[in-house]
Amino acid sequence: MADVIKVSGLGKKYGSFTAVDGISFSVKEGEIFGLLGPNGAGKTTTIKMLTTLLPQTFGEATVSGFDIRKKQKDIRKIIGIIFQDPSLDDELTGRENLEFHAILYNIGKEKRDRKIGEVLRLVELEDKADEFVKNYSGGMKRRLEIGRGLINDPKVLFLDEPTVGLDPQTRRHIWEYIKRLNETHKTTLILTTHYIEEADYLCSRVAFVDHGKIVALDTPTALKNKLGGDVISVQLGKKNGDSFIKALGKLKWVKTMSHHYDFIDLTVEEGERKIPDVVILAREHSAEIASVSLHKPSLEDVFIHYTGKTIRDEAGNEMEGMRARFRSRSMRR
Repeated sequence: MADVIKVSGLGKKYGSFTAVDGISFSVKEGEIFGLLGPNGAGKTTTIKMLTTLLPQTFGEATVSGFDIRKKQKDIRKIIGIIFQDPSLDDELTGRENLEFHAILYNIGKEKRDRKIGEVLRLVELEDKADEFVKNYSGGMKRRLEIGRGLINDPKVLFLDEPTVGLDPQTRRHIWEYIKRLNETHKTTLILTTHYIEEADYLCSRVAFVDHGKIVALDTPTALKNKLGGDVISVQLGKKNGDSFIKALGKLKWVKTMSHHYDFIDLTVEEGERKIPDVVILAREHSAEIASVSLHKPSLEDVFIHYTGKTIRDEAGNEMEGMRARFRSRSMRR
């Protein structure tokens, strides 16, 4: 398949601050490609440059062969954008929102009416088409925004945090719409997300973004396979024991180790057999273990491996995110 997007050394600076730091990647036609990383990593800035909403400071990129610096009008004709922040007019009906957007693209009335009907069927809002958007649920609004992004038959659809703020059940429904859209329309999709499970479920390939750089890029399966084996997660108690941590790092059967706050993740083979050894080692070094869990490597483990931290929902909320992650693992075990 041909590359519909090519990015080479792309960057954006605000004074002395570098938001995007020379990233390079390509996206194939019909692919679902994900930019995964914490808030502030540079994902949205990247999307804004590719959609011509923000000029790049350095580097190059093309969308369907059009240069983002020189062919902005051509790019805007062939893309759709689903913004992170709501952008619907609540005082219009769902149908009126779609019609207004179609008029902006100079779509004639006959084609406009047909396309609006197709979009409403796709996002399952036919029975709500003539209701005011202010009466829609959060999930319905998101589905309408996705439908609006399809009104001009885009070659590439950009989705910036498409399910942020939605409850888990509604988020899952949106995933299904995105999957169906890709499968039935063969539309190339690029999405940004800080939800690990969203990237794992939707994306054919994922780029980990941290501090404006791409630190890893591959299929979700390949990324997880790079760690291999099992992951033993150890939550330390009040007596962390620096000597215990150093001793763990010297064990020959530990393939990788990451230490973040009071959590240690060890990638090993035959994890169940190794847990007793970890507990014995902790006792030898007078280190207190609060809890231990065992699981197969996840995308989050891969992200921790490359960055030394978890992806968090909000800046400054790393600890709560890690505690929630640990609790969920313990429950799965």
